[in-house]
Amino acid sequence: MKILVINAGSSSCKYQLFNMDDHTVLCSGVVERIGQDMGKLSHKLAPGTDKEEKIVRERCFPTHVEGMEDVIALLLDAEKGVIKEKSEISAIGHRVLHGGEAITAPVLIDEKVKETIRDCFPLGPLHNPANLMGIEVAEKLFPGVPNVGVFDTEFGMSLAPEAYLYPLPYSLYEELRIRRYGFHGTSHKYIAKATADYLKKPLGELNSITMHLGNGSSMTAVQNGKCIDTSMGLTPLEGLMMGTRCGSIDPAIVPFVMEKKGLTPQEADTLMNKKSGLFGICGTSDMRDVHASIEKGDEKALLAFKMLVRSIKKILGAYFFLLGRVDSIVFTAGIGENDELVREAVCEGLEAFGIKLNKEENRLRKPGARTISASDSRIPVLVIPTNEELEIATTTMQIVEGCQK
Repeated sequence: MKILVINAGSSSCKYQLFNMDDHTVLCSGVVERIGQDMGKLSHKLAPGTDKEEKIVRERCFPTHVEGMEDVIALLLDAEKGVIKEKSEISAIGHRVLHGGEAITAPVLIDEKVKETIRDCFPLGPLHNPANLMGIEVAEKLFPGVPNVGVFDTEFGMSLAPEAYLYPLPYSLYEELRIRRYGFHGTSHKYIAKATADYLKKPLGELNSITMHLGNGSSMTAVQNGKCIDTSMGLTPLEGLMMGTRCGSIDPAIVPFVMEKKGLTPQEADTLMNKKSGLFGICGTSDMRDVHASIEKGDEKALLAFKMLVRSIKKILGAYFFLLGRVDSIVFTAGIGENDELVREAVCEGLEAFGIKLNKEENRLRKPGARTISASDSRIPVLVIPTNEELEIATTTMQIVEGCQK
């Protein structure tokens, strides 16, 4: 079975085509700058292997339709194509940001599901409209092929009311559905299953803490295989300090700054989402640049690094108390998988809590899941690469096969 995974943005569309017989990626790519004067299509054959080949085409893509038409042409290309006809694609899996409380599991997309996605536009104004556009483009270009929605908020739907409600007037929850939803759910769900497999432990018995650290970062406490707390909230702004997002702050700061600086609500939102975090403290959102600046003696870069590590440790400690028993802590995503300095700093001084890092192992770059804790560490510290696209493809296959029975 071949599954096409699509992640549509407002001006871009990422995709991967999986052969689910062996879980290999046949091709992947992204269409960028859709709607601009000049767009770009980057297409990789056999990505991540020694046979990887990249094809780049530049032209104007007025809409997502034209972009995906070019993708289909590459899939079917006589010389470089990976399928002979569109009918080889059994289903299409879509990453969708927000399903609200109405969608609590992956679902076969129909008109009712699309209406729910549309209803969640206010909760995901940047992503949900683009995600719906991607679905409608797929329906047009692949008529009759089933589409499955995999929602970023799904994993957080197992939260108890005391975990998802904010201490605001209850009427705000009833009227506006203001609550903690959590994001990066597809990644956290994939990592929970991968951690259980790695530890050879049933998922239903796993207690673990996942740290998805990248330009956007979140942490999740997993108890008996289910999410019981997650650091992101109503939006992806809450929680950890991130690349350009402030994370959790005193909420009174917002009206104070708006009044003193004369900001509109939209300008205040931009300040917190795009001008804060690492970028706001030291002028860069890329951890590689932060490290380079630290080596040059930049005090603000060092401060940003320390603030990031502190925000991770605070939530890590809180999750230990919530879980009681912790089977593992797991680093994943761009920073989590590749930044040994962040991992070392996060684990530093935690020996009394059963966490002891193997510094030599931590500094090595190795593919796949691995243990970076010392042999006498009571709690395993793991690095497990996330694969949200494979999780979407696997889920899509399961949904489609279930509907065929």
